[in-house]
Amino acid sequence: MSIPNITLNNGVEIPALGFGVYQTPPEETVAAVEKALETGYRHIDTAAAYGNEREVGQAIRNSGISRESIFIETKVWINDYGYDQTLHAFEKAAGKLGVEQIDLLILHQALPSEFERTIDAYRALEHLLEQGKVRAIGVSNFMPEHLDRLMGETQVIPAVNQIEVHPYFRETELLDKDRELGIVSQAWSPIGGITFYRDSNGERGSTLEDERIIAIAEAHGKSPAQVMLRWHLDQGRQVIPKSVTPARIEENFDVFDFELTNDELTAIDALDTGVRGGPDPEDVTMATFGKEIPEA
Repeated sequence: MSIPNITLNNGVEIPALGFGVYQTPPEETVAAVEKALETGYRHIDTAAAYGNEREVGQAIRNSGISRESIFIETKVWINDYGYDQTLHAFEKAAGKLGVEQIDLLILHQALPSEFERTIDAYRALEHLLEQGKVRAIGVSNFMPEHLDRLMGETQVIPAVNQIEVHPYFRETELLDKDRELGIVSQAWSPIGGITFYRDSNGERGSTLEDERIIAIAEAHGKSPAQVMLRWHLDQGRQVIPKSVTPARIEENFDVFDFELTNDELTAIDALDTGVRGGPDPEDVTMATFGKEIPEA
């Protein structure tokens, strides 16, 4: 089964479905990525802050699949923001991954409390793009106001904005902003806070046990996770589910043989609680989230 591609705003194509390694321990990353590539995934999403770039690179080499056939995405962490620092962050990431060119390099957070450093970091990404060291650049967890300020002080519109978005936290305003600017929205939490969501009272509920999702899943002979991934795909987003379980890796890949009806899409839209599962981008500061990224 081949994965359809999404064309980014600079003409580069990215698979609509990718494989993420957020919170995957380094010692489990090689096997998980190898399984994903064997299953058919051709986009791997990692980050400097995940601490598993080296293992992602090892798995890609182990796979025997040509480098050109695999789309590699990674992220610069806030400690490496600043023009020269971000240029060096690319060198660190490329070295750990074992590649000369990274397909998509993005800024991991907006860092609104020190946004001038963010601007300088993005200008470094623009330079890397111009030099051909990366094929596309983008951002992650940028809100509409962050995008507006970034666009006012830089030249290249981000190709992607990787954000928390799932049926229980739809981020409608941000999705609209990305669409207006021609930015592809990537869902880093496509089935909801990994596998849970918070309701308007802050109580946790399992996304995989939601009877409203289960009913739609049963109608298609699919799992709740597959239905939520299909919801994203049907609405034009790129998704990067994660798992270290071989059966789940295969299940998440098997989402291209059905489509949701308009009524089903609307019903899933209605699950939105407006409650974020991950950290508020405004709360990400060097004091609260800073961590040094090792050289090797």
